[in-house]
Amino acid sequence: MIVEEQAFLTALAGVSATLIGAFLVGVFFYIDSEQHRHLTASAAADRYLRAGVQWIFIAFAVPLFVSLALVSMNTLVGAIVFIVFSLILIASTLDTGRSMVVRGGSGGSWILLVNHWFSTAAVIALVILPWIIDGWQPSPEAYVPSMLLALTAGFTSTAALVMAQFDATIGMSDEVDKVPDEPATS
Repeated sequence: MIVEEQAFLTALAGVSATLIGAFLVGVFFYIDSEQHRHLTASAAADRYLRAGVQWIFIAFAVPLFVSLALVSMNTLVGAIVFIVFSLILIASTLDTGRSMVVRGGSGGSWILLVNHWFSTAAVIALVILPWIIDGWQPSPEAYVPSMLLALTAGFTSTAALVMAQFDATIGMSDEVDKVPDEPATS
């Protein structure tokens, strides 16, 4: 493998690992927040949120592990890692879709619905792209568009979850504004 190609794949793995770390920190802060306790109005919405977070982790893991496999091992191992993570991503996409259609699953957020359809299309494309680009024995370069698509879909899904949470807090701030002040004591 050419040195520039190895450097690019290593950098791609680094970007993916950074996004995973930042997302993980954000998830832990959100779970520990008071906001999370107030916003989990239904078990269905909580299950959808969990499925969405899982999906994002898997989407970011595809470029991380496929890049590392392609750099450190042969293309056959890279293809096997890609196939395994593709199957996991497909299963997670189906799980997220199932969680969304349950009543109250997405919390009525249109941005999550649009993002789910975008992400489903991205998963279909990223799974088949290496084989379309380079046939039955894809070279490492053939995986790059799929890995970039996985990063893009993971990033847009992160943004959609954040925006949905912002939308959910709009009602909370209105309720806080309506609470009367406590009377002053002497």
